[in-house]
Amino acid sequence: MSDNTAKRDINHKRHTARYRARRRAADILYEAENRDLDPVAIVEDRVALAREDRHAVAPIADYTKVIVQGVAEELDAIDDTISRYLSQNWELHRIPAVDRAILRLSVWELLFNPDVPTATAVVEGVELASQYSHDQAAPYIHAVLDDVAQSRSELSPMNNVGQEEESDDAEAEDAQEDSADSTHAEASEMPKTPEESGEASPRAESEEGNS
Repeated sequence: MSDNTAKRDINHKRHTARYRARRRAADILYEAENRDLDPVAIVEDRVALAREDRHAVAPIADYTKVIVQGVAEELDAIDDTISRYLSQNWELHRIPAVDRAILRLSVWELLFNPDVPTATAVVEGVELASQYSHDQAAPYIHAVLDDVAQSRSELSPMNNVGQEEESDDAEAEDAQEDSADSTHAEASEMPKTPEESGEASPRAESEEGNS
């Protein structure tokens, strides 16, 4: 087993069911944008495939479905929010697609899912960026999510900052629904290097311009 494979296996066991659901949602959002498809349709397709052959396609966790549906329904508001907090002179379409996918799901949690604590939404989004995007992604995504989090009560239509911790019942339910995910080594569709993304970090360019 290679070092990279071992590291992925360790990370897979360490991450919670909710994290794996977020990761799968980010994969689907990324794929949908790259293929110009409806992300909800992709979810429906994967659900059907999983029923036909559970060993070929990992079942879709309920929370993955919730995220993808939520992002699709609130995409305009989510993108407006992200654009508001990007570094000066950067536009949403200029950042790597993988970063857009991560930001969209994290901002959806911050603004439209009051059951997710602010800290959890931010930390999980940064973790996804660290795992799947380039080296500069995690810091600037952290900065954007922090700004959104600080304005959460103002921006969220529910005006709710969430609970202190995610519900143990919700975690247990997701663990059952997503348990099959641990037996499916489904490769991520998202790029993991700057070369694959083909874009520089908006935060990095801003820093270079000020140096």
